Amino acid sequence: MLVLARRVKEASVIVDEKTVSSIKHGLLLYVGVALGDGNKECEYYAKKVSNLRIFEGAESEVSVKDIDGEILSVSQFTLSADTKKGNRPSYLKAMSSEDAIHVFNYFNECLKKESGIDIKTGVFGADMTIPAIDDGPFTILISQMG
Repeated sequence: MLVLARRVKEASVIVDEKTVSSIKHGLLLYVGVALGDGNKECEYYAKKVSNLRIFEGAESEVSVKDIDGEILSVSQFTLSADTKKGNRPSYLKAMSSEDAIHVFNYFNECLKKESGIDIKTGVFGADMTIPAIDDGPFTILISQMG
């Protein structure tokens, strides 16, 4: 699993020219589910994202929870792309959509439980347009690798 977290002033998801989710100040997450990901990974990433101290607070950096921020979580299988060989990405490490939707949904349940924030999402498997206004910009790739 990989999670790309963007600190945003606002973000939304548009499907078929209709806004299906939107947030104000908070985190826009792109979530890539890979083969072998399960409950353990979901719980780890939910805790990590919820407690990530990347917002400015009164005395130090604070988490999205501390600023009463919002979270928009979007599935993105392309994060699992392998680009080591050639110029065409390979998606063999990505979990099948039939399985990944369950992992993605469980991640969002864990995220809501850990953060106390009502999680907004994109539409799994849909062709989405995602307008966002970055805050910073501040983007972090959260990974258990390395």
